[in-house]
Amino acid sequence: MTAGLVHIVDDDPAIRDALGFLLRSRGVRSTAWDDGAAFLDGAPAPEVACVILDVRMDGLSGLEVFDILRERGVDLPVIFLTGHADVPLAVEALKKGAFDFVEKPFNDNQLVDTVIAALERAAAARRHNRDRDLLAARMASLTPREREVLQCLVEGRLNKQIADHLGVSMRTVEVHRARVFEKMGVRNAVELVAQVGSLAPES
Repeated sequence: MTAGLVHIVDDDPAIRDALGFLLRSRGVRSTAWDDGAAFLDGAPAPEVACVILDVRMDGLSGLEVFDILRERGVDLPVIFLTGHADVPLAVEALKKGAFDFVEKPFNDNQLVDTVIAALERAAAARRHNRDRDLLAARMASLTPREREVLQCLVEGRLNKQIADHLGVSMRTVEVHRARVFEKMGVRNAVELVAQVGSLAPES
């Protein structure tokens, strides 16, 4: 069973049923919504998930639903289902951060592969956010002096250089360094740099 949940948002019951059956056949869980407003009102919060969203629906269009999700800070991967005439709209959605679009009639295996890739991205984002929150909590536990020592370590300074920079003794630097390693859950400066660097914002 593939981890995560797929939200199918389409006003065509035949499409919803077909997609649900297709995803179950590949071990992917899904839930279906018959319009964008129902999805926005009823979709449960944080879970590893992605959205299959029809571009053209009665009521809110797929693009309107997508814009509302982003306005709410919901960053679930969104895969648009589109007819040929809607491809330019789907391309515009990609520029806004949509995961992909699939043109109707779609290839079953291609669609499911795209869904699985979207769920993997969602899972990776969840892990990244969890690690970032843990790092933030560890950073918050440091004293102001320990944060200064951490910054010096990340910059690659040696103990003597840190002592000179901060105007303290080597022994004081060693004590602070040990406390930084303990609080940050690392064994050495290399692990510390890797920990901080791995969670830097992506460009």
